[in-house]
Amino acid sequence: MKLSVPGRATATAVTAAATLLVGGSIAGAAPAPHPAVAAAPDIPVANVKAHLTQLQSIATANGGNRAHGRAGYKASLDYVKAKLDAAGFTTTIQQFTSSGRTGYNLIADWPGGDTNHVVMSGSHLDSVTAGPGINDNGSGSAAVLETALAVSRAGYQPTKHLRFAWWGAEELGMVGSRYYVNNLSSTNRAKISGYLNFDMIGSPNPGYFVYDDDPAIEKTFKDYYAGLGIATEIETEGDGRSDHAPFKNAGVPVGGLFSGADYTKTAAQAAKWGGTSGQAFDRCYHSSCDTTSNLNDTALDRNSDAIAYAVWALSS
Repeated sequence: MKLSVPGRATATAVTAAATLLVGGSIAGAAPAPHPAVAAAPDIPVANVKAHLTQLQSIATANGGNRAHGRAGYKASLDYVKAKLDAAGFTTTIQQFTSSGRTGYNLIADWPGGDTNHVVMSGSHLDSVTAGPGINDNGSGSAAVLETALAVSRAGYQPTKHLRFAWWGAEELGMVGSRYYVNNLSSTNRAKISGYLNFDMIGSPNPGYFVYDDDPAIEKTFKDYYAGLGIATEIETEGDGRSDHAPFKNAGVPVGGLFSGADYTKTAAQAAKWGGTSGQAFDRCYHSSCDTTSNLNDTALDRNSDAIAYAVWALSS
């Protein structure tokens, strides 16, 4: 997640809801129970952690990080792309330049579905230069990857078209995702029914935060957690600080999940979710200690399953 906080986007939830209600809306797919929700697979956390182990190894072999313009980032992208290509996705690498270095976005489309109604899920793949970025944001990247692979394993044939993305240079100000959005035609932007963002979902002292940007997408995630008996809170720490921001600024309905960064967990939150009050959700945020040891397996597992739940529910 990017450190600085730009202003909130101007698009309102009312506008986003209206956008959803035009032609094959996501809104109709959100309520539970729903046949597509029941079909959503469990995402094995062991698989997600295996991807994170690979990202850690890549960082270790490349100066300790996976930052924009560094060898560790490109190796991370190549790892993700190889998995997707083998699973039958159509992958595209989008190249851009930032701070004098070449950056890359990876876009993966699942064949089929109505390409006039695209459900898109994404995460930033870059780390800061200070460390390997396993929670920020290997966690989101690995969970989105494993969800995409689950689509392939299931031979899922959704009504809507599924697209997945891994963004470069988020840590420099959402550069990659902004480049992608800015280079979409207005027609193609309008085809994105919703963009789901996952940035830091395995924090070691986790909270369970849901973006409150689009009402229908927000409800989908809240329904999932209500089914587990887990209370969620509205996500405020990351407002405007991750890759949903360029989409929201362009009028695309957005949503997502977050487990907390350097804000401090309150006593009330610790009573609700466990963990340690008075400590940051992630004490290794943007630090060298953001390694594979810097994860909460339960949060990573629940949030990974929630991604699959939402992808299935919103694309049916």
